[in-house]
Amino acid sequence: MKKSIIYFLLFLIFSNISISQNLNNKKVLVVWGGWEGHKPKLFASHVENWLISQKADYKISNGLEAYDDYDELIKYDLIIQSVTMGKISKKQEENLVKAVLNGVGIAGAHGGLVDSFRKNTNYQFMIGGQFVAHPGGMIEHKVIMLDDELTQGLSDFEIVSEQYYMHYDPNVKIIAEAKFGGEVYPWIKDVVMPVAWKKMYGKGKVFFISIGHNPDEFMIYDNGWKLLTRGFAWAAR
Repeated sequence: MKKSIIYFLLFLIFSNISISQNLNNKKVLVVWGGWEGHKPKLFASHVENWLISQKADYKISNGLEAYDDYDELIKYDLIIQSVTMGKISKKQEENLVKAVLNGVGIAGAHGGLVDSFRKNTNYQFMIGGQFVAHPGGMIEHKVIMLDDELTQGLSDFEIVSEQYYMHYDPNVKIIAEAKFGGEVYPWIKDVVMPVAWKKMYGKGKVFFISIGHNPDEFMIYDNGWKLLTRGFAWAAR
């Protein structure tokens, strides 16, 4: 009996280590740009402060030029992207998709990851979904945590943000979700949509969370920030 308790406690300890791992000396590329309505520069600033605390070896890129050179891109352990409604060249898309396929992680929030390049289906296939609508705009809804190592110890929470309605890949692992009300469109009442997912793309890990229309939401809703940063750490190779 005592041995069972010890093994369980060791499991909890090592589980907590796995989800709180830092990015010490990991090479991280933060790419921001696109539509200013999502305040990508502010998002990048919040992320940069966190990367400093993690002692990561990071670079900030305003624009997609960082995707021009595959040989440089493949050196990164993680790409954090915040680019909404941008335009990516064929070569840039090929380099990015190939880098993730070969082990570079990619992660992001809201439209900065899942509404980045609307005409680029190869990119969407890699990420695992595409934004469609946010019925009602900024509305209060409940984020429900599902069982996963990244959600361990995190409780459900109410948030005021855009609630994303998305097309998404059935192959993603949904780790947080939310249910739609029928106030705006009665026919979507009780539809459940992902709020956060993780997936593999070849050797690379992909993490997405849908909240964060205003990046300051992550400074207000602590469990949202914890899930986001745990996702960053998980996605890094």
